[in-house]
Amino acid sequence: MVFNSIEFAVFLPIVLGIYALIYKKHRARDVWLLLCSYVFYMFSYWKYAGLLGFSTTLDYFIARRMQVETNPIRRTLLMTTSIATNLTVLGIFKYYNFFADTTARILAAYGIEMGPVFHNLVLPAGISFYTFQSLSYTIDVYRRKIEAEPNFIRFAAFVSFFPALVAGPIVRASDFLPQLKKAITFTNADIQRGVTLIGIGLVKKILIADMLALLAVDAVFDNPTAYSSVDLLFALYGYTFQIYCDFSGYSDIAIGTALLFGLHLPLNFNSPYLARNPSDFWQRWHISLSSWLRDYLYISLGGNRGSTIFTMRNLMITMLLGGLWHGAAMHFVVWGAYHGALLIAYRALENVHTGIRVPVLAQRILFFHLVVFGWLIFRVDNMQIFSDYLAGLGELTVGSVLSAPFFAILAVAFVSHFLPSGIMDRAIQWNQTAPVFVRSAVYAGMLLTFFAFSVGSSAFIYFQF
Repeated sequence: MVFNSIEFAVFLPIVLGIYALIYKKHRARDVWLLLCSYVFYMFSYWKYAGLLGFSTTLDYFIARRMQVETNPIRRTLLMTTSIATNLTVLGIFKYYNFFADTTARILAAYGIEMGPVFHNLVLPAGISFYTFQSLSYTIDVYRRKIEAEPNFIRFAAFVSFFPALVAGPIVRASDFLPQLKKAITFTNADIQRGVTLIGIGLVKKILIADMLALLAVDAVFDNPTAYSSVDLLFALYGYTFQIYCDFSGYSDIAIGTALLFGLHLPLNFNSPYLARNPSDFWQRWHISLSSWLRDYLYISLGGNRGSTIFTMRNLMITMLLGGLWHGAAMHFVVWGAYHGALLIAYRALENVHTGIRVPVLAQRILFFHLVVFGWLIFRVDNMQIFSDYLAGLGELTVGSVLSAPFFAILAVAFVSHFLPSGIMDRAIQWNQTAPVFVRSAVYAGMLLTFFAFSVGSSAFIYFQF
């Protein structure tokens, strides 16, 4: 089940209606959230619900044992078991074919012919997200930053909470479990904000991301040699805003849906294309993943506590694995390496004092285009298309066959993203306090938009990760 579907439009009101009757009873509330989350997941991915249950059960019992274990060797062994088992399951379903093919290619380069043996398993939706979410919990228990959760139902509800289950945000146990341990309170402002965020997310997904793909992006990337340099550039801008609106739209819907349950999920995007440098970008883009990589990988590798070379190594390893997290394909690894190189280069430039002050706007424009080039690497999955695209951009041909609606939607995406964040916040606050008939008109418009466009709407991009 996906957010931009008729099934979800029926599912959510039923879940909320029963939740409203039982939310004051902690156990009944947690059982209901757990049951609904598995129904949500099994609606489309029932074959792999057992993997979700396995990961949940494993980490629950390992964390409980680590909580009382005093022997450091046994605690480390327990932690290693959790990491190894979760990553093995993730590796089998997501990365086995990739590594089998890569190994075969390497051996062939040395004259050893050994064809890879592939499996036909479908990638379970959300496995990258809930695996990282559950691992963060066991690592925090191991580090004694939090205590193990004694209530299995509550812990299972945390891991499987359906708004964030399939594509994040990646929620920390230290942020979410305390909310389930206390009485849930609803405020009118939270409910109004939740509904508004759901509407904004659907608009981003259905009216912007999907339309950009339909009107130009997919066609141009499928055959870049058929288009001018101008069209190639604007299609690349189109994908830049498509992936942002698609993924941030999902996060908006997830955060808004959670608010309707009186629960809070972390911010996942914060105007990322306003970033001035790579560090700034990764504090704005997919914040829950970048902070996870920082806290559980980069710092564990040593962070910036050693020499410059040591820090550069840690940055590159972190970004390579961050790229690989996105998908089992070489272009994702190259994309991660590209962002690792940007982090290293900008860090090196910080130590060079030229006395030249670069205006903030110029910094943002430069880094925005570096990010745009990164999205070309991310989007194109074979070298032929990549080289054709670069060659086409380099030809500097003019003229355009792209439609006016595409440019109009791209302009809306551009302006809405670069508006000061305070304007959007004030618009949400205005909607919360507007007269009932005004809010009713806004929500009616959202519903009409949803039903008019959702039938042909595609799945969210990050479902493949």
